[in-house]
Amino acid sequence: MPLVPWLIPALAGLAALAAPTLHAAETAALDTAPAKYQTLPREYRLDGVVEAINRTTVSAQTTGQVQEILFDVEDFVEKDAIVARLKDTEHRARVAQAAADSRSASARLEQTQEEYTRVIGLFEKKNVSESAMDQAKADLAAAQAELESATARLEQAQEQLEYTQIRAPYSGIVTHRHIEVGETASPGQQVMSGISLDQLRVIVDVPQSVIPSVRDGGTARIYLGSEEIIQSDRFTIFPFADMGSNTFTVRLDLPEGTKGLFPGMFVKTAFEIGAKQELTIPSEAVVQRSEVTAVYVVDAEGRVGFRQIRLGRAVDGGVVVLAGLGEGERVALDPIAAGVALKSQSSAGAEAGQDHG
Repeated sequence: MPLVPWLIPALAGLAALAAPTLHAAETAALDTAPAKYQTLPREYRLDGVVEAINRTTVSAQTTGQVQEILFDVEDFVEKDAIVARLKDTEHRARVAQAAADSRSASARLEQTQEEYTRVIGLFEKKNVSESAMDQAKADLAAAQAELESATARLEQAQEQLEYTQIRAPYSGIVTHRHIEVGETASPGQQVMSGISLDQLRVIVDVPQSVIPSVRDGGTARIYLGSEEIIQSDRFTIFPFADMGSNTFTVRLDLPEGTKGLFPGMFVKTAFEIGAKQELTIPSEAVVQRSEVTAVYVVDAEGRVGFRQIRLGRAVDGGVVVLAGLGEGERVALDPIAAGVALKSQSSAGAEAGQDHG
């Protein structure tokens, strides 16, 4: 049965009224949160450089020809591991000679003690003179001193022999090798350099105008990325400024075992120098599309809009908004559902416009 011509505009009007009703039902199910101001620490950001706390160049402590080098650049070395060996033939001979001298001195002391005991017995019976007794005492003291000297020479020879095995003072990575096999090493000559990645710190040059606030604030942060932040409650401010730049060097200690950082890397640091009000939204509301950062904004009538914003730093559970939003505006916490609602809203509006036309 054909429709009466005057009913067509009426039905089109009903469809236009039904579309917003359906859209309102969809947007009513969206979880939203308002953009609101929070009192946040005011930060002064600077670039810092990571450096290793333990940086060591191992040197030879005795003379000897390099016989073996056991590690090279980028190798990991355990603490007390042997990194190089020197030829030890001469040192072993000195140890053997010192050991023989020590045994000889020990035998001499034993003989002298027996003689001293015998002289004491005779002296008590007045069978020897007082001068003989004094000579026995002197001989015993000399024998004891000779044994002590021989023992010291033996310890020194053993220590020099131990120095032919050059060891790592801590676990770390080799950064430089300063000597080759066959070269003759002398005391103080550099053999190998290394660093430990277990203990790191960050060096920052802070302008003198900021230093008083840094001293009063007492906290600093290191940003390893957009998500990871390390709190550094222990830092050292050098007690003098650089003559050229008028900056103070500040050293921030990193927690032991911090991963993903290597000496020489640049990192972002932030010093707390007060507090200020900043507009924040939950981080889950933020949408990244190519190079565009945006949110879905839901107005009081339930209409969804896609709006580009400019973000600041991350905060606990959210992110700072620098531009694009106002206080009290509500953002969708589920961007996927909000995108579906926006698409439905656009389609419904287009259909209503066609029917009205």
